[in-house]
Amino acid sequence: MIQIEDLRLVSALSDSRSLSAAARSLRVTPPALSTRLKHLEVKLGFNLAVRSSHRLGLTAEGERFAAEARQLLERLEALPETVQTEGRALSGSLRVCAPFGFGRQHVAPLLGQFCALHPRIELSLDLLETPWPAKRNADVVIHIGEVRDSSWVAHPLAPNERWLCASPAYLKTGRFVPKTPREVLAHPCICIRENEEDATLWHCRKRGRGGRPAGERQSLRIAPALTTNDGDVARRWCEQGLGLTLRSEWDAAPAVAGRRLVRLLPEWSFGEVPVLALTPARTGATARARELLRFLQQAFAPDPAWRS
Repeated sequence: MIQIEDLRLVSALSDSRSLSAAARSLRVTPPALSTRLKHLEVKLGFNLAVRSSHRLGLTAEGERFAAEARQLLERLEALPETVQTEGRALSGSLRVCAPFGFGRQHVAPLLGQFCALHPRIELSLDLLETPWPAKRNADVVIHIGEVRDSSWVAHPLAPNERWLCASPAYLKTGRFVPKTPREVLAHPCICIRENEEDATLWHCRKRGRGGRPAGERQSLRIAPALTTNDGDVARRWCEQGLGLTLRSEWDAAPAVAGRRLVRLLPEWSFGEVPVLALTPARTGATARARELLRFLQQAFAPDPAWRS
């Protein structure tokens, strides 16, 4: 008979790149995990994993088994919440995933405060370059930008735009300040690869009344002087005077306030990329996740730190 430990084992294997990593997540030794895996494969009558000296991968049967195991574990974890009385202290695991820069600067401090309020919650924070859609087993994924995926429910946390910026040092080198989006093409630009977007295609619209985008959209095909997958690196290159960059407001606004950067073409909108919290649509948000969502929404209201 399949035990709950078997489900956790296969789920951990699915989320890990090596047997050692899976063993660490289950708090057992690699030899003990290997033995348990062999016994489970004998019990099932088929191989779950393909092992090598450097990597661990699941077989097709293992992938299907892991998907079923994850669903069963999610239902088992949510079961106590269906009978949990109001006012009872929240407990259990809560898996959160966020982008590196925003997660480190804004999410991690708030999660520390949240855990102080709910000490019985076992919280895990993973910081990734692109947490969505990579982290499918998370309870809450913090994402910046729009999401078109019916398997996730998006909960708005904070407004955020893309700002076109340059450093004061760059503008003092005799470079002309662009007055229109097309003039941006005459400057060296720094592009950021993120969220599988076309990093060299920038879109903008003229602002109307109230600052909302109202004009016809223009698209700029950038020939980048520099490209990176790290927004913090792009901002630092921009601060060094290496060119113009398009950066999230949450990161650019403090640099502009500190006079390390200058915002260009503010009368144009280069796109809204709101900060969202995503929860799985299939299983729904747990009580722990719902409480975290409320906490984060209150923390970012009425205006986030970068707009205060």
